[in-house]
Amino acid sequence: MPRITPIVAVNLALLVLFPLSWAAPLLRAGLLPFFDLPAISVLTGLGAIWEKDAALAVLVAFLALVAPYAKTVLLALIHFGRLSPRLLPLLQILGKLAMADVFLIALYIVLAKGVGMGRVETAWGLYLFTGCILASLAVSLASKRR
Repeated sequence: MPRITPIVAVNLALLVLFPLSWAAPLLRAGLLPFFDLPAISVLTGLGAIWEKDAALAVLVAFLALVAPYAKTVLLALIHFGRLSPRLLPLLQILGKLAMADVFLIALYIVLAKGVGMGRVETAWGLYLFTGCILASLAVSLASKRR
């Protein structure tokens, strides 16, 4: 069994933290400033898309959830010697398909511009989700160098 390096430990932590970040509240949005605002998470956002267009929801779920998680799992298997490092190019393709970072950037742009009407507040899940994405990028870059 290989030694657990910091890179391997971070990657393993992402296996738990990614799903938690998908359910965590990213932001709270509402029209009236004096009432509790409903929390919006990645999963509730996908649920809203599902109600309007199931095919689009499946595509978004694959790009924002499945691809980044699959990349994390495959990278862990490479770290533990269960898969060949020759599969790293496949991980690069999965990384390009993983649209969680694009989703996050779009969310930040919306927050920066404001919604024009009502109120939007960031929640702790936004920071967790951001941290997971940045950690995943760092682990990928560090693993590529190894």
